[in-house]
Amino acid sequence: MYLIIHVVKPGDSIYKIARRYGVSPSKIISDNELSNPDRLVVGQTIVVMEGERVHIVAPGESLYSISRNYNIPIEDILEANPQIINPAAISAGQVITIPARTRALGTIEVNGYAFPDINMEVLRKTLPYLTYLSIFSHEVNPDGTLRDINDEPLIRAARAAGVAPLLVITNIEAGASFSSDLARAILSNEQVQDRLIDNVLRTLRVKNYYGLDIDFEYIYPADRERYNAFLRKVVERLRPQGYTVTTALAPKNSADQPGLLYEAHDYPVHGQLANHVILMTYEWGYTYGPPMAVSPINEVRKVLNYAVTAIPRQKILMGIPNYGYDWTLPYRRGSVARTLSNTGAVELALRENAAIQYDVESQAPFFRYYDDNRRLHEVWFEDARSINTKLRLVDQYNIGGVSYWTIGSFFPQNWLVLRSLYDVRKVL
Repeated sequence: MYLIIHVVKPGDSIYKIARRYGVSPSKIISDNELSNPDRLVVGQTIVVMEGERVHIVAPGESLYSISRNYNIPIEDILEANPQIINPAAISAGQVITIPARTRALGTIEVNGYAFPDINMEVLRKTLPYLTYLSIFSHEVNPDGTLRDINDEPLIRAARAAGVAPLLVITNIEAGASFSSDLARAILSNEQVQDRLIDNVLRTLRVKNYYGLDIDFEYIYPADRERYNAFLRKVVERLRPQGYTVTTALAPKNSADQPGLLYEAHDYPVHGQLANHVILMTYEWGYTYGPPMAVSPINEVRKVLNYAVTAIPRQKILMGIPNYGYDWTLPYRRGSVARTLSNTGAVELALRENAAIQYDVESQAPFFRYYDDNRRLHEVWFEDARSINTKLRLVDQYNIGGVSYWTIGSFFPQNWLVLRSLYDVRKVL
């Protein structure tokens, strides 16, 4: 499919947009899953997927000018029109087929994180675009046992769709968050590690998982080498059994980046040992921080610039957020932003009659509005433009693919853009 990202201007309607690009209004509404197609938001993106088109050559036109007009390489047009014997000699009135898609940028791997309570219809719609489904999460206990979750429906659905389910283990304390102390309890005790790996292997086998995804965060810097040793042990035990090992890493822009989140994550060692490394390139704008893009492109580039020097490129899956935040202004330390879906952000802008703007530096959309109590809000989220920019980094850096946190809300425009740029690899 050939993709156009249209940014809504004052006075635009779906009918006008459809007429401009020569596609049916119903197709645009269906592709974008527009819940309120009669009311658009200024600054909102509309993805137009054009099918195969017919072009009648006008006087004075050449293949070069037609190629530029449709933004499609000449060789693609020639491939779709074998009747053109001499490309330099096309004539007015000649009918030419404009192919339905440009050449895809290549085949990539796509991982999506899902919680066990995901809406199964959302999961069903998303699975065709995934290589792996990381089911979040089996939390590790200090004694090396795992807290079980209701993951069987997701595993069955994934495998039925040819998607490889990954068992995610985390150092999240029961009812709490990531724990440095819990990680230390695991990493400093060989017996506990062996028990944990035994339990992981049993769960992989019994539940029919494809591989393991280790998401250990906020590890004490002093435990860095212990974590590396644990990872070696995991790989040595799992790989002979035919299981893959993936790790999730903090978004570092240098080897010696300070901070509890970063220091124990050793990019070169993970790059050497793991099958895939997921870079968590999001949360610059976060729940307790000041308003800004969740995943600003300039910051993502800094992480990739370092990552490709330390990790084999095809092992890298770049993280993409599937959510936004709504902050109340003025921002005060300790205040909490509200999480919302990308489609929910557009619906909020519509309700509040707010025009969506676009920040060029971070390549992300945002808007401001006043609530019923006259408090000013600022919302940052993702749209087709920001997703397009992020996905093109995969080709620019020649990395293996992307990983979405999370696939819990369906964002149609993301998958339209992904499908237009890449083919998705299936390993099952």
